[in-house]
Amino acid sequence: MSRFNDIKVGDKAELKHVITQDDIEKFVALTGDDNKLHIDKDYASKTTFKKPVAHGMLGASFISTIIGTKLPGDGALWFAQNLEFLLPVRVGDEIVVKAEVIKKIERLKIIELQTDIYNQHKQKVTTGIAKVKIIEQEIPQEKKEKKQPGKVALVIGGTGGIGRETCLRLAKDGFDVVVHYYKNDEQAKKIKEEIERLGQKSIMVKADITDNVQVKEMIYQIVRKLETVTVLINCATVKIPNIKFTDLDWEDIQKHLDINIKGSFFLVRNIMPVMEKEKYGKIINITTQAIETPNPEWLHYITAKSALNGFSKALAVELAPKGIKVNMISPGMTDTELISDIPEKARLLAAAKTPLKRIAKPEDIAGAISFLASDKSDFITGETIRVSGGQVMI
Repeated sequence: MSRFNDIKVGDKAELKHVITQDDIEKFVALTGDDNKLHIDKDYASKTTFKKPVAHGMLGASFISTIIGTKLPGDGALWFAQNLEFLLPVRVGDEIVVKAEVIKKIERLKIIELQTDIYNQHKQKVTTGIAKVKIIEQEIPQEKKEKKQPGKVALVIGGTGGIGRETCLRLAKDGFDVVVHYYKNDEQAKKIKEEIERLGQKSIMVKADITDNVQVKEMIYQIVRKLETVTVLINCATVKIPNIKFTDLDWEDIQKHLDINIKGSFFLVRNIMPVMEKEKYGKIINITTQAIETPNPEWLHYITAKSALNGFSKALAVELAPKGIKVNMISPGMTDTELISDIPEKARLLAAAKTPLKRIAKPEDIAGAISFLASDKSDFITGETIRVSGGQVMI
């Protein structure tokens, strides 16, 4: 929540949303506005619009979202709005909703905002002025001291084999857990429910970590709902097809560099101010044993993970004075969907080469992550914990 005195003329916020057919149908079900211009393709084709158009108030409802969640956020009482609808919006359009503070009325704790909605072609489709009263919580004098941050873990790739086990392990350790996913929302819901059954808070967040705008919005929503993030675990990965060097394209390498380096860069860049504010944080990246015992035809994967290794160590040095520790987990072959295409013979061979005579389970990796996320590892940074059953000993 933004307090009135903290808000300044010129403050801005924005959000994006793609209008879907499902949005239209839900709006009709909620409001009863089944005007054929919005829902009947044949009817709309005989008008100047040619295609159905979204309800004007559907788009305008996102002004409520930006006021209620961003500017000013919780405690906003939106009591007046004028609107002018300039251009039609249709299914598939991406709207960008922008709000800017243009006036403050000190005596009444009211702000006025310029509210504009644009489409993906940067055309203004809706415009107007909003008036919002800031309703601040009354905090008893004796309770004004700063609240200690909670234990909140963000697990990137939380629906994968290692990600799921990590979410549940950290919940058992007393963490509230943010389950990140990119596509598998059903699995994310199941994991969220399991965490809540363990007595911890949990929320789901969807984001492409290679998109800085999406990562920034994700961190904003987490902090808004859970106040902070104390631990970031990056389990994100992509499939590792065996590709001979002669058949390798740069795009194959770039795909792995994007998820490991570009994604990590955006995650740290956006989460660092949150951890810096608390002067505490843990960042845990997942690397691979293949850096030290390279597999043939994995050049694209090993190159990216080697880069992540250097990225993490350099970051550990730079962030240490801020109270933020950066460490890595290096698993050996682990029984997850990622190795589902690896022949059984190769798995048995890997297990035979391991002193403990088996490949790793997701729970093994989650156990090491649990240690690095705990206060037991507070004097460890820039390190790699190898969870390989003894295949690599240093």
